[in-house]
Amino acid sequence: MNDATQVGQVPTIAEASRLIESKALSPVELTELLLKRIEALDPKLNSFLLVTEKLARKSAKKAEAEIMAGRRRGPLHGIPIGLKDIYCTKRIRTTAHSKVLEDYVPTEDSTVTTKLAKAGTTLLGKLATHEFAIGGPSFDTPWPPARNPWDPELSPGGSSSGSGAAIAAGLVLGATGSDTGGSIRSPSTFCAVAGMKPSYGLVSRYGILPLAFTLDHAGPMAWTVEDCAILLQAMAGHDKKDAASAKVKIPDYRAALRQDLKGVRVGYIRHWHEGEFPVEPEMARAVEAAADTMKKLGADVRDVAMPALNDFAPAGRVIILSETFAVHAKNLQTRYNDYGERFRSSVTLAALFSANDYVQAMRSRQQLIERTRAAMAGFDVMICAAAPGAATKMVGYDRDGAFKRPSLTMPFNLTGLPVMTVCCGFTAAGLPLGVQVVGHPFGDATAMGVAHAYERATSWRAKRPPMAA
Repeated sequence: MNDATQVGQVPTIAEASRLIESKALSPVELTELLLKRIEALDPKLNSFLLVTEKLARKSAKKAEAEIMAGRRRGPLHGIPIGLKDIYCTKRIRTTAHSKVLEDYVPTEDSTVTTKLAKAGTTLLGKLATHEFAIGGPSFDTPWPPARNPWDPELSPGGSSSGSGAAIAAGLVLGATGSDTGGSIRSPSTFCAVAGMKPSYGLVSRYGILPLAFTLDHAGPMAWTVEDCAILLQAMAGHDKKDAASAKVKIPDYRAALRQDLKGVRVGYIRHWHEGEFPVEPEMARAVEAAADTMKKLGADVRDVAMPALNDFAPAGRVIILSETFAVHAKNLQTRYNDYGERFRSSVTLAALFSANDYVQAMRSRQQLIERTRAAMAGFDVMICAAAPGAATKMVGYDRDGAFKRPSLTMPFNLTGLPVMTVCCGFTAAGLPLGVQVVGHPFGDATAMGVAHAYERATSWRAKRPPMAA
């Protein structure tokens, strides 16, 4: 095989897969390229908590030998990826970016880890997260927080911060993320990558360190929607080890990607970001332009009236904090100071909640699910802003930050709906913006299909962070 890449020309998963299949690209040389990029760029980004260099080289050599012998496993064979450091990896340290698990080495892989390995991926390492995936950045954990490759002074979003940063900088071709309140979609927006929060239950969470049992979603992140579709194909499927895992038929996600949007009915959730909690003007214009592009592609785009953001916010906050506190109650009693200030200050609020608070939040959640289902009835997908604006400065802990305004992403964790987030433009300062494409339950293929058609109709994927060149 010949090396068909040069430094600065990092292929997508789909591009690399085609080149590897035709033997125009060597998995070994591709892995070496990315290891060199990690060595050169990651000291500025801190996107990796652990680089599995020796394992990566061994895996790449095995993939190349199998492909040369005619035993190619599929489109992910020989593709270098990273895992968010809450995905358990057998005999490889898994820390959740916390002193509490600083030396934890699992005895088995997560289900997703196993599936991606069977698909032939090459693991480059474990990626930074916000502590136990609840929020950040934190500056009092054993490792520094990941930074944004568009501007290292800015936050990459979180909690899948390392995944977003590493993909945007071209250090990995794809990565895993998790999303309990927006943790795939936030870094996807701020780092200009594509991120898929699948339907609740589509991807097994077994072996993924939990945050909130009824809100946690595991999903793929990559440079393009097509790459996310390739990753999701390997990740999705029923798993009896996860009690919430759904028994549903897994479609061909890549085959469902669309070239146009003729006949697609798109509900535009305009009132969230224009009326209730106005977003930054550049974000509002970018989402409006995305809606216009979808119209030009043939979609029927109309405003849709969803429940108010303030209806979702209280239920989401009570549920996520209560369930997280339940996971960490014992350690918070015995190892309180081993957690970072941000984690301690937010999660221990749940000690003041009552059983009635949690039950009422769950009752409110069910009502919101039913109201959302009714609002979506006449549409194939919905779209809305993914964040109030572009990435902001890396700052210390703001105790009241989570309560200052409701989240644009939490509604779809409460309802368990699939959401594909893609870049929808840039600010005048060159910072990325993002739009959410929301599907019906297990309508992941439809959401990705709409997002793919929009992505192909725009030029945003041609722009990488300056430091990535």
